[in-house]
Amino acid sequence: MTIASRHLTASELEAGLEEIRRAPKDGGTLEMIVRRPAVGERELMQEGQLDLAEGLVGDNWSTRGGGRPNPDTQLTVMNARVAALVSQDASRWQLAGDQLYIDLDLSDDNLPTGTQLAIGSAVIEVSAIPHTGCAKFVERFGLDAMKFVNEGEGKFRHLRGINTRVVVPGVIRVGDRATKKT
Repeated sequence: MTIASRHLTASELEAGLEEIRRAPKDGGTLEMIVRRPAVGERELMQEGQLDLAEGLVGDNWSTRGGGRPNPDTQLTVMNARVAALVSQDASRWQLAGDQLYIDLDLSDDNLPTGTQLAIGSAVIEVSAIPHTGCAKFVERFGLDAMKFVNEGEGKFRHLRGINTRVVVPGVIRVGDRATKKT
């Protein structure tokens, strides 16, 4: 599943931070939907069904790691600009392991815990559980990328992404707007 690419250095990653800071605060666009039917497998989708119990229908979230799945980690969302930077190519975004890639500011200030996002006919809610990179993220994007997304400004901005749960089931499509509910 790995698609080879050179890992960016810390200074190359820092140079991309200004573009990430320009992500919309509201009205972001759902750029990619990725279903993970089994460990190590990825399916790019144009449309997905979000379900209260299953998360992204057909994704292996509910069966990963054995035991009872935590509903606050049903869906992981990553900022599309961050995915573009660390992966260097849209064909590699899916290697980050997230299901939704949205061009939206995911920072604490913009999307605090409990914030709801309407996407298509579904609504998801930001969880308090942090989403951090793992050894696979380091393997695919490099140690500098892991530090970039998980430390300092990267941590505050949730550059590695956020955990969410489905609160209103529905259909989502690539190109849908992701807007904060008020």
